[in-house]
Amino acid sequence: MTSKTKSLIIVESPSKAKTINKYLGKDYIVEASFGHIKNLPKSKIGVDIEDGYTPTYVTIKGKGDVLKKLKEKAKNVSDIYLATDPDREGEAIAWHVAEELEPVNDNIYRVLFHEITRSGINEAMSNRRKIDDKLVYSQQARRIMDRIVGYQISPFVWKTIYYGLSAGRVQTVALRLICERAEEIERFVPEEYWSVIGQFQTDTSKEFFAKLAKINGKPKKIGSEDEVKDLAAEIKKQAYVISNIQKKDVRRNPSPPFITSTLQQEAASRLRFSTKKTMTLAQRLYEGIELGDEGSVGLITYMRTDSVRLSNEAIAGAREYIYSNYGKEYLPKEPRLFKKAKTSQDAHEAIRPTSVEYEPKKVRKYLDKDVFKLYELIWNRFIASQMQPAIYEQINVEIEGGKFTFRASGSVIKFRGFLQVYDDVKTNGEDEKDEDPASPVPTELSVGQNAKLLDLLTKQHFTKPPPQYTEASLVRELESLGIGRPSTYSLIISTILERKYVEQKDRQIQPTDLGKQVYKLLIDHFPEIFSVKFTAEMEDELDTIASGKQSYKKVLDDFYYPFTESLEKVSRKTVEIKKSLQEETGEMCDICGKPMIIKWGRNGRFMACSGYPDCKNTKPLAHEREHLKQVVNDTKCEACGGDMVVKGGPYGAFLGCSNYPTCKNTKPITLGLKCPKCNEGEILERKTKRKRTFYGCSKYPKCDFASWDKPVMKSCPSCDNPYIVEKYTQKKGNFLKCPECKNEFDPDELTVAKQASG
Repeated sequence: MTSKTKSLIIVESPSKAKTINKYLGKDYIVEASFGHIKNLPKSKIGVDIEDGYTPTYVTIKGKGDVLKKLKEKAKNVSDIYLATDPDREGEAIAWHVAEELEPVNDNIYRVLFHEITRSGINEAMSNRRKIDDKLVYSQQARRIMDRIVGYQISPFVWKTIYYGLSAGRVQTVALRLICERAEEIERFVPEEYWSVIGQFQTDTSKEFFAKLAKINGKPKKIGSEDEVKDLAAEIKKQAYVISNIQKKDVRRNPSPPFITSTLQQEAASRLRFSTKKTMTLAQRLYEGIELGDEGSVGLITYMRTDSVRLSNEAIAGAREYIYSNYGKEYLPKEPRLFKKAKTSQDAHEAIRPTSVEYEPKKVRKYLDKDVFKLYELIWNRFIASQMQPAIYEQINVEIEGGKFTFRASGSVIKFRGFLQVYDDVKTNGEDEKDEDPASPVPTELSVGQNAKLLDLLTKQHFTKPPPQYTEASLVRELESLGIGRPSTYSLIISTILERKYVEQKDRQIQPTDLGKQVYKLLIDHFPEIFSVKFTAEMEDELDTIASGKQSYKKVLDDFYYPFTESLEKVSRKTVEIKKSLQEETGEMCDICGKPMIIKWGRNGRFMACSGYPDCKNTKPLAHEREHLKQVVNDTKCEACGGDMVVKGGPYGAFLGCSNYPTCKNTKPITLGLKCPKCNEGEILERKTKRKRTFYGCSKYPKCDFASWDKPVMKSCPSCDNPYIVEKYTQKKGNFLKCPECKNEFDPDELTVAKQASG
């Protein structure tokens, strides 16, 4: 029997329990709840709306033994400390645990571990409190809103598209943003424009480039080749002189330390991590990493935060580290403080290392490759945030001739400052622009010097549509619109990927045909509920529960009554809506002669007889049949010699023997390309668990060839690698690249475009 002098601490994960146990010693028992112990039931809505939105919680399957163990421990201790995560979700878990343990021991307290370190734990234990009901009700209100939408709108989607689909309150708004961006790109009409670049030289300078900036003192857009030819002829006739030189020092300040959204964005851009992966790795860093003889150590502070605030101790540690490792010239006179965003709850510090003692190079040998990359990113951003700004000398030179003004701009770094540690220039390629020739601006230029025009370069450009969202840019957009909160961004994205409403290709998130259909259905019939404005307002309303400004019932009433009004209107038109979604094909059923229509199923769209259920004839869509004809032609079953036919399955189309069920032989549909690695199998298009497309060998696992990019079976002209791959970027469009030597090629002519840098 446990001594009553001991205390019980309950955390969410066993890894966190292990780290905490190391610091607290023998007077404490640390156990894990393994996340939530209760949830709303799966089989019914579980919310009594008439009784003030009272939820019915049930013990999660498999958590009975966990609860039993916690109750046994609770009987024999003096106090119980609930140390679940320091956010609303953690508060709700603590509340559910407390409800179960109160009958056996009501000496229950709430503690918040913002960092799993000795000082962090001691501070938390000295600031114990009761469970905050306002935070619990705020989390519960969000959960109930989501449950009401899911359980009352999902059946409408089943009836109109197909059974098993679901609708989410916030996820649908994210899907809306993605679909609307795709529509915007589709509607986009590129506009032609031209740039004019002059190559100049003075008697005392090297050659340099300058761009035509003004005509008759005003900026002018050049829109056609004829116009640029006329201008070029006139430009070449002029004599040019350096008319103006401006030099000034420009200071570039470091970015704040990470919050959840910026960490997800930077990890996606720099490390190519999904938001889900980033949060999983960050959780490990927060809960504790085994550091040899030192045992388990929490390396970062809590990773779900919207605050850029740093503790005085953290700032002091960073300043001491900067002084010791970089010198006093890199240390500002005063600590650098950052303004919090208007929407920030400021409940936690920014994401930072728990101690400057744990330099990345010191702990590297204990960390997995990806965990280390994320830790180093967090460390560098934190240290850089407390360093001096970088200083550039910026130079702008104007060259005039007749009515034409050319401008050359450049900058030279004078003091690197925080750039010694972290360069926060965007790296995701979303803001790439067409490159014009560039060269450093000579420092020996002076006003009044003659400048000789050596050459004139003209280049055609076209305006580009906005890019598809990436995970990073979608998180940034959700945050700027006030949709979701730090703890929800990862879940929002992973949910719409898992539901196959969107897919990722070349890191871009694109809506699937199914996603477009669901989006159109929900936005057409529930425009207010799934509007960006309404969803953002509801996030703010949830915050008012947490702050005590509004009651739980009032906030849910504000949501529920407009929702039910919309739902009642739509429910009366379900049959009519379903009919409007059906598409005629112009084909007749080859079994009963009735018209064939297009329907949706788990594997996508297909043709079905309108005489269903009397006639159950189905077939692939006409264009798919044409596409697959070549695949089926002359393909015989290797087992029995019968014809192979196209069939559908949960992972897409495949070839099955026409003699089924006598012969059950199947074969994947390949791209018709031999595997470049084993030269036996063929290349297949596959999907990861997160629905990201990749290409692999049909002989897997015997052959492990895999590529994110689609292989093209042409050998590389530069290095004779047996294949190259298709690539696409916003800046370059479609091009080909050798995965071995990294040379890039024109997709039509297959000529080397330029040497890439790995």
